[in-house]
Order: sequence, then structure tokens, then C-alpha cells
Amino acid sequence: MSEKRTVGQVDLLHGPIFKNLMIFMIPIFFSNAFQQLYNAVDTALVGNILGENSLAAIGATASIFELLVGFSMNIGSGFSIVIARAYGSHDQKRMKKAIAGSIVIGLITIILFTIAAYFGLGALLHLINTPAEIFDEALQYIRIIGLGIIIMFAYNLMSAVLRAVGNSVMPLVFLIISSILNIFLDYAFMAWFGMGVAGAAIATVISQFVSVVLCAVYIAVKERELIPSKEDYAYDKELYADLAGQGFSMAFMGSIVSVGSIILQSGINAIGTEIIAGHVAARKIFAICNLPFTSMAVAIATFIGQNRGANQGKRILKAMKDAYLFDLIAAIGMTAFLWLTAPSLIHMISGSNNPVILSNGSRYLYVLGPFYGVLGLLLQTRFALQGLGSKILPLVSSVIECVGKILFTILLIPPFGYTAVIWCEPIIWCFMTAQLLFSFFTNPYIKQIKAQ
Repeated sequence: MSEKRTVGQVDLLHGPIFKNLMIFMIPIFFSNAFQQLYNAVDTALVGNILGENSLAAIGATASIFELLVGFSMNIGSGFSIVIARAYGSHDQKRMKKAIAGSIVIGLITIILFTIAAYFGLGALLHLINTPAEIFDEALQYIRIIGLGIIIMFAYNLMSAVLRAVGNSVMPLVFLIISSILNIFLDYAFMAWFGMGVAGAAIATVISQFVSVVLCAVYIAVKERELIPSKEDYAYDKELYADLAGQGFSMAFMGSIVSVGSIILQSGINAIGTEIIAGHVAARKIFAICNLPFTSMAVAIATFIGQNRGANQGKRILKAMKDAYLFDLIAAIGMTAFLWLTAPSLIHMISGSNNPVILSNGSRYLYVLGPFYGVLGLLLQTRFALQGLGSKILPLVSSVIECVGKILFTILLIPPFGYTAVIWCEPIIWCFMTAQLLFSFFTNPYIKQIKAQ
């Protein structure tokens, strides 16, 4: 395979580990940041232009939104691990066949998923106790998002392929452009054309489509070696099984978590619209502050995928130590930031001065801040296992999370209300992290490296 590197491509197989990991991770961080930014802008503009009921309508669909978008993103990320291993082993033919297989499996899966989602969304909103006064707006918003899932999959797959070969910069460039466009379209559709929450959803889909076009043009011009030829689409049973196993493992991992979140959302929705509005604002802030940890996790998965393909185990162990130290330092900074700014942030996102919204949203952030360190360990270890090729053990952690959220929704939210919602995830994270750390350090490949 050619060693020529394009703009933004980082060598993860040689040289200083932490430095190259950070260089690779920083564009992923900003990509995720802009993605969260336009999600937060959606929320802020809806709250400020359309009011608290419309904000609650979008908030009531938050867990379903995460399920739809997460499925399209995670399946592409799973495919990219197989591609990264082929790239690390310098097997260009297998890499191109893996990209072709990702396109075939991904498109069939996403089309079926989109059809099922579209016709099931109304029933799902009823199932999670969406209040009647916001039901129509919520359904209108999430159906449009659902129809655009194939566009989100196309972008996530292409950006995942670029990251698999070490290029995390160009997906950032395209996302910045689409994010700026999304903010403009949000305001235009809601404030100028009076399209309501549908305008916010349409703006999201259009801006994602622009990023798809930009990504495709870049690959066609600058990364032609990533474009499969006709013969690369020939069915390869072993490779397709690997792609399906890794892709569906990551997709189902996210989906199982989202199912738990949807069930948890039903408990939140039953508490009332003021709680929903405060919670959705807090969740947007939480997601933004979680970006350093999620970005390092994506970087770790690619790093380990490439180095596992090249059989460079010592680099894998050193990278994990560096990632864990990064988690600790970032968690301390995020905790201090949230404790100092929570009420102002909730007000900024929600556009509300309602004391119930501000108080409950702030309480959520005060509690979750110190647990970022645990969440960081969880994410790095889960993605590291996936980078090693583990398919089942990361799923076990998702089952733990889903079961935990179901138990909280049934047993603790009815008597303790929003306090139980706040403590639900931090407690579950502790159990998940213990299981993942045990799974990683007892992994046969890791044990073999440590024994050397």
C-alpha cells in the first residue's frame, strides 16, 4: 500500500504515540463539537423563537433522535474498524473490498431501518408518554429526521473511512461548512418562513446532505484509492461476516443504550413539560462537555485498529495509558467548569427564566460533572475492545446500561422523581466501567502483550 499521505492524514503506526493521537483526535473533537453546536443551536433557536412547548416537543424525542442518528453513525464506525485493520496491515485490496462491503451492507440495513422507523415513530411517541399538547410537533420533527437517516449514514460512512486511514481533518472541514449552513437555515425556516419545528428538522437534513456531497467530491479527487472498483463488490463470505459482526455490534450497542434511554425518557415525560425542557437543555450541555472523551474514544478505536492490524501491541498499551491520563485531567476541568456556569448555560440553551427549568437542569449538571472521569474510562475501554475486534463484550456493557435504565424507570423515578433521573446514569456507568476494564485486561491479545 502506498505510504503517500494526503492533507490531514496522521501516521498512527509510527512515531510519538500521545502526540500523534492528539493530532488525530483534535479534528475529531472539533467535528463532534460542530455537530453538537448545531444540535444545541437547533434547541436554542426553537426555545427562543418558538417557545417552551416546542422546546419540550424536541426534548421529548431526544432519545429517539439519539437512536436514529446513533444507529447510522455506529454502524459506519464499526465498518471503519475493519477498514483500519486492513490499512494497518498494508492490504490495500482487502481495504477496498471492505469499503465496498460496507456500502452494500450499510445501504440495505439503513433503508430497512428507515422504513421501520418512519411507520413506528407515532406508536413509539405514545409508548414513551409524550404529552398530548406537544405530540403533533414531536412527531412532525422526528419523522423528518427519520427520513434523512440515509443521508446521515452516507456522511458518517465516508468520514469514518477517511478516519480509518488516518485523515480526521477533512471530515471536520466539511462539517464546519454544513454546521454554519444549518444555523442559517434554522433561523430562516423558523423565523422568516414560519415552518416551526419542521424547519429545524429540514435544516438538519439539508446541511447533512451538503456535507455528503463535499465528502464524496473530496474522495473522488484526492483519495481515489478509497474508491472500490467493480470487482471489489464481489461477495466475500469471511469479510462480509467480519464487517457485519463489527458494524452491527457497534450499531446494536448504541441501539440497546438508546432503547434504555427511550424507556428512561418515558419516565421523564411523565413528570411534566417543565422537567422535559430543563432536562433537554442540560443534556445538550452534557453532550458538549462530553466531547473530549467521545473524541478520544473514536481516536483510540482507529489507533488500535491500525496497530492491531500491524501487530504492534506495545503501542496499544501505551496509547491506553495516555488516554486514561487524558480522561482524568479533562474530567477535573469539566467538573470545575460546570459547577461555575451551570445556571447560565441552562438559561442560554433553553431561553427560559423559569426557575423550575433552571434549577432542575443545573442539578443534573452538578451531579454528572464529577462522573466524567468514570465515563471517560468507560468510553476509551469500550472503543479499545472494538478496535481489537471484540464484538460481544462491548455489547454486554450496553445491556447493563439498558437494564439499569429500565429498573430506574420502573422502581425509582415514580417515588423519587427527577432526582432518580439525575443519578441514574452515573450509578450505571460505574458498573459498566468495571465490566469493561475487566474485559479489556483479560483480553487474550492484551494478556499476551503484557506477558512479553
